[in-house]
Amino acid sequence: MTRQQAITVYSDYKSPYAYLAKEAAYALETTYEVTVTWKPYILDIPQYLGSARVDDTGRVLEESRNAHQWRRVRYSYMDCRRQARKQGLTIRGTRKIWDSTLAAAGMLFAQDQSEAVFRRYHDAVFERFWRRELDIESIPEIAAVLKDAGADVARFTDWVDTGLTEVARISREAEALGVFGVPSFIVERELFWGREHLPDIRELLSGGLDQNAGRTRTLSE
Repeated sequence: MTRQQAITVYSDYKSPYAYLAKEAAYALETTYEVTVTWKPYILDIPQYLGSARVDDTGRVLEESRNAHQWRRVRYSYMDCRRQARKQGLTIRGTRKIWDSTLAAAGMLFAQDQSEAVFRRYHDAVFERFWRRELDIESIPEIAAVLKDAGADVARFTDWVDTGLTEVARISREAEALGVFGVPSFIVERELFWGREHLPDIRELLSGGLDQNAGRTRTLSE
């Protein structure tokens, strides 16, 4: 692959699996001759896992989940914590289903500033959110993370509505390509969902995987 060819990574700050994949996705660009482009995809978690709100002790205050969905959610957090320990990361269960659209808009704003600002913002949002130290629905708090990352935030508040519209557009564009979850990677128009496919992606980039063998087309084809 040449530097002009890009890997697109779709991510969502409220996904612990996206958090766990972040460093490995960064490494693709440093290991191979590719450009990694990060884009937001906003998960509609209540649609497939229901929703709930809990207090600091984990007591359920509101819920619209069946027993099967609760088992999936509890297992997912257990699995993510198990994997997070390997990376020295902290993942604390969230108290509600968050709307991550504003934080995603902050991602686009940071990218417009510079790659360095984006990396610092991206790292900080994931780390602080999963430590329960960041309200990703708060404009002042997202603006503060951007400022800490080195962004010029003077126009951020006025730009937010534009950013939210752009996040929605990118998410719909992603769905047209077949994206339905995060982290998702698009390599040469091929879709890979989940961090467990990173070895396949690395093999493909190394020239050891026949991309046309058993190829599954994206929904746009």
